[in-house]
Amino acid sequence: MLGSEICRQLTAQQKKVRALVRKTSAPEKIDALKQMGCSLVEGDFKDRSSLLNACKGCDIVISTVSSTLSRQEGDNIQTVDHDGNLNLIASAKEAGVKQFIFISFRHQHAMDNPLTQAKQTAERAIKSSGMKYTILQASIFMEVWLGPALGFNYDEHTAQIPGDGSKPISYVSYKDVAAFAAASVDNPVAENQVLEIGGPEPVSPAQVVKEFENNSGHTFTVNYIPVAALEQQIKEATDPLQKVFAGLMIFYANGDAMDMKPVLEKIPVKLHSVQDYANAVLHKEAVII
Repeated sequence: MLGSEICRQLTAQQKKVRALVRKTSAPEKIDALKQMGCSLVEGDFKDRSSLLNACKGCDIVISTVSSTLSRQEGDNIQTVDHDGNLNLIASAKEAGVKQFIFISFRHQHAMDNPLTQAKQTAERAIKSSGMKYTILQASIFMEVWLGPALGFNYDEHTAQIPGDGSKPISYVSYKDVAAFAAASVDNPVAENQVLEIGGPEPVSPAQVVKEFENNSGHTFTVNYIPVAALEQQIKEATDPLQKVFAGLMIFYANGDAMDMKPVLEKIPVKLHSVQDYANAVLHKEAVII
């Protein structure tokens, strides 16, 4: 989702883009990248030699990869988010890459879990690599957390919300995160920077539900998940991914409000709001960049 959007924005700016795909990547996604004008190279985060080959001749590497939502056999937090990103960082350095742009998340207030540890490890490796770097620490993606896959089913007017829904969150559109990544390419302002990325204004999950109710004309049935229940899930989890999602839901429940003015002064990006997103999904409108 995010990687393809970054490719779209960069090729629209007439940048030369090489996209890393796997042999098992969906044909329609590969075709879409070709239509954009990307050149393609096959590789896998679990195969360092393939990453070195992919990085050769590149000036800048942008990594969006995570196994949390999209994974195949052998993919997990350890092999992809931890070892895989370390493989890519090492390969980029060996290949003479000048800038490394890494998409992370705002884990400073997140519970300690395998994903947080993997992101922190990758960030430390990037900072000490000697390459110029830009680390984008994004807040909650509205397209993911305010979608049916994670219990926000706007078509059926139901919502599952971690916590009591009162804590404000700076929901961000993945398209805006892509815009920051694209704007960071060979940009002195973004050099050796950790940029925290959120939406135009913090809103609480309860306010989000109200926005969708007003926009759709339907009352939502809301199920609130107590934080204590999520904490118990972490204790009982036998799989690292279960711990990660329970931890992320606690992060969500605790809120993630931020002020975007300092970042926007450095890199001006027109941010999409939750209202823009609600209009788009409820009325099937295109979100204009």
